[in-house]
Amino acid sequence: MGGKAVELDAGGRAVRLSSPDKVVFPEPGFTKLDVARYFLAVGDGIVRALRDRPTTLQRFPDGVTGDFFYQKRIPKTHPDWIPTATIAFPSGRTAEEMCPTEVAAVIWAAQFNTLTFHPWPVRREDTDHPDELRIDLDPQPGTDYGDAVRAAQELRAVLDEFGLRGWPKTSGGRGIHVFVPIEPRWDFTGVRRAAIACGRELERRMPDAVTTAWWKEERGERIFVDYNQTARDRTIASAYSVRPRPNAPVSAPLRWDEVDDAVPEDFDIGTMPERFAQVGDVHADMEQHAFSLEALLDLAARDERDHDLGDLPYPPEYPKMPGEPKRVQPSRAKHEE
Repeated sequence: MGGKAVELDAGGRAVRLSSPDKVVFPEPGFTKLDVARYFLAVGDGIVRALRDRPTTLQRFPDGVTGDFFYQKRIPKTHPDWIPTATIAFPSGRTAEEMCPTEVAAVIWAAQFNTLTFHPWPVRREDTDHPDELRIDLDPQPGTDYGDAVRAAQELRAVLDEFGLRGWPKTSGGRGIHVFVPIEPRWDFTGVRRAAIACGRELERRMPDAVTTAWWKEERGERIFVDYNQTARDRTIASAYSVRPRPNAPVSAPLRWDEVDDAVPEDFDIGTMPERFAQVGDVHADMEQHAFSLEALLDLAARDERDHDLGDLPYPPEYPKMPGEPKRVQPSRAKHEE
């Protein structure tokens, strides 16, 4: 099953790929070798997105129609040329995660049926201070990618007014991610506070189209700004990651002038290599920038002082955080009164 193993040249390093003919995406017929060749074709881009970042692997041993799991701890048998870093979870437990620095590490992970890479927003030299503010525009039932596009364009204006610049990409599904490179001066709590302030400002400008409501019963047919994606140990699929949907879509970096016209269906492991060959990594210049969050944190302070808008709930698996409101859905809280 899957054919004889092959050896791939990944940036001058030989990486073995077993069962290369194993079908990973049944509908288009893409195989494990097709996935590996895709990662090689976009190698500079995905390495830029993952470089020196502790990375969780989303693995699909039986292809996208089977079960999957997230692997946070790198196997002890990993090659010694793949760096690692110790990351700490909200529980206080720790793990050694891989920190890719070359495309061979990506192919090594693909050998283990990894499709989606989930990098932390930190570098291995300092795992407590993010160097990216990541904003996840998540369409809720009744909304679609077009709604996310409209929210993204307004978000671009918000960021600009607060002295920031974002780099947009498709999520690979119906949403849009916007990443802002920042100075690694703030901890996860501070970065999350800035994300909440940014989301609330966007919500004020588009109250019928955008929400920061954590509880699904309050979101309505709006785009949810998932501020908790900036909490410690919450990650977003990297640029160029393959997403587990039937047509093998990928999370595609975009220029702002492409956002209105591009659709997620344009980008899959079959089409993305040609785009990459033509335009390269359109987010390559992200690493040349590092913005300050001070203006957004000033906004957060004003929201709290003038509008009594404090913290918002954390995900359920997190310990209770200082200043966090009751972590109970509003309808249940009302029923319990």
